[in-house]
Amino acid sequence: MNKSAEIICIGTELLLGDIVNGNARYLAQQLANLGIAHHYQTVVGDNPLRIQRAVAIACERARLIIFTGGLGPTPDDLTIATLADFFDTSLIERPEVVADLEAKFERRGYDLTDSSRRQALLPEGASILPNPVGTAPGIIWQPRAGLTIITFPGVPREMQAMWQATAAPYLTENGWADGVIHSQTLKFWGIGEQTLADQVGDLLNSQNPTVAPYAGEGEVKLRISAKAESISAANQLIAPVAAKIRDIGGLYCYGQDHDTLASTVGALLTCRSQTLSVAESCTGGGLGQGITAIPGSSTYFLGGVIAYDNRIKQGLLNVPEDVLARCGAVSAEVAEAMANGVRSRLGTDWGLSITGIAGPGGGSDEKPVGLVYIGIASTTSTRSQKYLLGPDRGRASIRQRSALSAINMLRLALSTDS
Repeated sequence: MNKSAEIICIGTELLLGDIVNGNARYLAQQLANLGIAHHYQTVVGDNPLRIQRAVAIACERARLIIFTGGLGPTPDDLTIATLADFFDTSLIERPEVVADLEAKFERRGYDLTDSSRRQALLPEGASILPNPVGTAPGIIWQPRAGLTIITFPGVPREMQAMWQATAAPYLTENGWADGVIHSQTLKFWGIGEQTLADQVGDLLNSQNPTVAPYAGEGEVKLRISAKAESISAANQLIAPVAAKIRDIGGLYCYGQDHDTLASTVGALLTCRSQTLSVAESCTGGGLGQGITAIPGSSTYFLGGVIAYDNRIKQGLLNVPEDVLARCGAVSAEVAEAMANGVRSRLGTDWGLSITGIAGPGGGSDEKPVGLVYIGIASTTSTRSQKYLLGPDRGRASIRQRSALSAINMLRLALSTDS
């Protein structure tokens, strides 16, 4: 069996969806940074029998098992006792842990309770994984030949501190680290996952680096991952593949890694020393919110108008009454008038507008729920684009997709207009 790792996250609250499992994501990233292969993740509730079943399975397929959760003083904190029982090992009270707990409780003005003292009961032979932030210690333990177990509390801040201070150095010093697994993610808008996958073809079958597609809310991502001795070496493997994919994707590819459509547009506007204003109807401020989520957006975004009512479209954006009467508020003509109106009213280089039917009601055979028009106006031209986003997406999705589509429309205009 190779040196692969498995992550087991314990907590009924994870299964119920009460909290997001950010610990698994963090640990997966950290394992990749150490070049440790990681093939499985398991989430199990606070039940000793089910935890032991998960451990039995993990022991068959991994040499390193990392646990989060179940290390505190409450009755549902079962991880350590369950592991000791599974490996038929006694729990021993560790005096150094008791002393640490007493000191921490004293600093907080409390006496150490019996229930909290139970956190000092650790499997015989296990090394203590100190917790510099909280009370519950973890363990680093080899209960049998060829198997290492590391446990962490479920509190993210505690787990991350313990990983950085003790666990990661331990794994590195004991031969677990094997270079790095480094990734770069290319992001696309306006092209479907299957279409993009067909275009990149055999690149999806490469071994090192590997290429994998992911689809989101209107966005497609291609993650390129390479295993190498260092990040710089991994980037050398990734670079030619990324360049080839960018060439294939063309303008559909808008950025990589932490880039967003809004940050990309912000960079383009900044480079051009140009400004933007927006006029929104069905998105109700979502477009402006997305744009201003980027730090420094005040240098290019001057403001917006939420023109939900037709009287606002007429009074603030100068949309002609006869155009509203003849074409309706959800139309190409009104979208273009809104974009022109806000650009003129706020004195910006670009005006961007959205008008549509987000649902769930208000649609018709002629203008169904999900029909959206996006307008864009510059100092030289005005145009609009029709989108049929579909009623099955739901109101929130239609509004989000509309705002992102508008930002992308501006991105394309900034990328191609001279």
